[in-house]
Amino acid sequence: MGGCFSSEKIPAGSFHHLPPNPNPNSFPPQTPAPPPPADHSSANKQQMSSLPYAHVDSSLRGLAGQAEGFGRHAIGGARGPLYHVTTLADDGHGSLREGCRRKEPLWIVFEVSGTICLSSYLRVSSYKTIDGRGQRVKLTGKGLQLKECEHIIVCNLEFEGGRGHDVDGIQIKPKSRHIWIDRCSLRDYDDGLIDITRESTDITISRCHFSMHDKTMLIGADSSHITDRCIRVTIHHCFFDGTRQRHPRLRFGKVHLYNNYTRNWGIYAVCASVEAQVLSQCNIYEAGQKKKVFEYYPEKAADREEAVSGWIRSEGDLFLNGAQPCLISGAGLECVFKAHEHYPTWTMEPASMALKEVLHVATGWQAVPRPLDNFETTGAAAAI
Repeated sequence: MGGCFSSEKIPAGSFHHLPPNPNPNSFPPQTPAPPPPADHSSANKQQMSSLPYAHVDSSLRGLAGQAEGFGRHAIGGARGPLYHVTTLADDGHGSLREGCRRKEPLWIVFEVSGTICLSSYLRVSSYKTIDGRGQRVKLTGKGLQLKECEHIIVCNLEFEGGRGHDVDGIQIKPKSRHIWIDRCSLRDYDDGLIDITRESTDITISRCHFSMHDKTMLIGADSSHITDRCIRVTIHHCFFDGTRQRHPRLRFGKVHLYNNYTRNWGIYAVCASVEAQVLSQCNIYEAGQKKKVFEYYPEKAADREEAVSGWIRSEGDLFLNGAQPCLISGAGLECVFKAHEHYPTWTMEPASMALKEVLHVATGWQAVPRPLDNFETTGAAAAI
């Protein structure tokens, strides 16, 4: 038997807005300042000001602790000094790889633009922020590996052209937590663009642009991995631009999708496999030739006797160009989690053509200058 459900209206009071960081003393303080100019028209800037995190570019570390959803506790390297990437070399002094493997908290920024060709996965250790604001940096060849780590923020990077078996743009496994991926452009990898497996949890993916790809995002790799029931991921304000499938595909675990735009998929938009719980709220699904939005794949968990699929609940979603939800209705409606039981606030607006246009320009890498690091200017942290 499979999961749920009919598309429902959002009840009144479900549109929430994220307050400022509730514990501002938990990482370096920031002095409010107007955000730096970005490469957008005045109209676009006005539109984007309604999206989450509109204020975080006013100071460098204003980003930390501001994620919405399951990854909201990620602080990255907020308590550490700056590390300056001064070379596009794969390794060595001043390289991104050198900064990522250090054990202490670091806020990593770039003094160069260009392409970093990775010969092997770049493993990121705990308490790191990789902040691409102020430059245009692309990773190619391989990707980032977040393995048994916590408190990672990755912001404003491009990933393209990863080659080799099991090569993902961002691979999150095993047992990693408190992760936030924001404003990244990902395309054309041999495996996934972002894969989240092996008990990795409390992750938010926001404002990212996915394109030129087949198996976009896998969450939960195998029906034998029953410990993946702990997985919790929030995906919001992302643009899945002509990617073929897995937006995402989920096994076990919980995924909250809101205010995303998915268009012209090649097989399906979202798939719920064994015991998955997907809450889809106020997303835009615009079909191309393939019209089926939601798919269900039954599988047998290692500790169960029968194969089951997952459950999908759709609330306030907008279906365009003949997109067919193909939701399964039934008693499984109560199986899907309620977001407000896991986090009290999130920024969401009704799915609309206006939101669709904003997501065209406000997702992926952005031409945003690097903000001032107010913490560093006080002398409390030294640059590396």
